[in-house]
Amino acid sequence: MRDDLEVIRRAKPRLIGYARVSTDDQTTRLQRDALKTARCRTIFEDTASGGQRSRAQLHKALSSVNRGDTLVVWRLDRLGRSLRDLLDVADDLRERGVALRSLTEHLDTATAAGQMLYAVLGAVAQFERDVLRERTLAGMRAAKARGERLGRPPALSRLQVREAKRMVRRGDGVNHVARVFRVGRSTLYRALT
Repeated sequence: MRDDLEVIRRAKPRLIGYARVSTDDQTTRLQRDALKTARCRTIFEDTASGGQRSRAQLHKALSSVNRGDTLVVWRLDRLGRSLRDLLDVADDLRERGVALRSLTEHLDTATAAGQMLYAVLGAVAQFERDVLRERTLAGMRAAKARGERLGRPPALSRLQVREAKRMVRRGDGVNHVARVFRVGRSTLYRALT
């Protein structure tokens, strides 16, 4: 009798939470609180960019859900950054009999309306990212046209490059010169050419 109760308890559908932040200086506290309020007993948390394919805790969350369970996220963009990623996750869960619920978007793929809304929200999120990318690229082109330097600052100043060239011409080895300026050999070679 006791074994039968244990099987019944384990077979009860579960709410599994997943939270993600992009950087170490962010916290999942808000997401975790919302997931606990939604009655998620188990919550997996990642600190990784949405664009990264390999997110260990997401993989664990997806592996832990079984038929009848529901994967709960605070927002859809916590699962992935592209419409394709979101739809892939939703399709995988659907095929396995697992529902997907987003607390912020009030979405539950256990319903037909939720499935349709999920596709629409994913398309809108992708549109927003594409517009942001276009604006960023336009801003970078405009800055470049104004003569502004983009990217991180060079490892060596012009004065240091001149001195490094002089040292190499004088016969100092590249390894020695790189150590003097505390840069890698490849950085020094790029600066010297």
